[in-house]
Amino acid sequence: MKDIGEQSGTDHWTQRLGGAARTYLIGAVVLVVATIWALTGGTVQPLAGPTNVRADPSEVYNPVLAGERLPDGFRQVLPRDAIAPVYDPTFVLGRDIDWPADAQVIGVSLGDEAKAYPVSFLDGREMVVDELDGIPILVTW
Repeated sequence: MKDIGEQSGTDHWTQRLGGAARTYLIGAVVLVVATIWALTGGTVQPLAGPTNVRADPSEVYNPVLAGERLPDGFRQVLPRDAIAPVYDPTFVLGRDIDWPADAQVIGVSLGDEAKAYPVSFLDGREMVVDELDGIPILVTW
């Protein structure tokens, strides 16, 4: 029998993941795939690159205006789209930042590119629409 350290990466994490957790993980993946399948009408569309076209919030489907009931106990504090996302964030090099050592960030890396989004900033704006290594991303807090 191999030591866990000698096994491949896949074998290693599946052995460490308990039976119930593995079942939930598989169920979550199946649920995501089924949801995408249902929402696309049984077809899967290829992902398109970023278009830099911003949707007009008044043209986006609003379930409340369409007459859908809100879930019991739901309390909407702010109106829909009250907090505007950041669409064109600017960045500086890590060595040029004078943040405290315990500053919390949400870090995202893809390919050879990495970015950090400070939680202190996201507390006020909540969403950043960005692009990383040519792929559109949404960072949210």
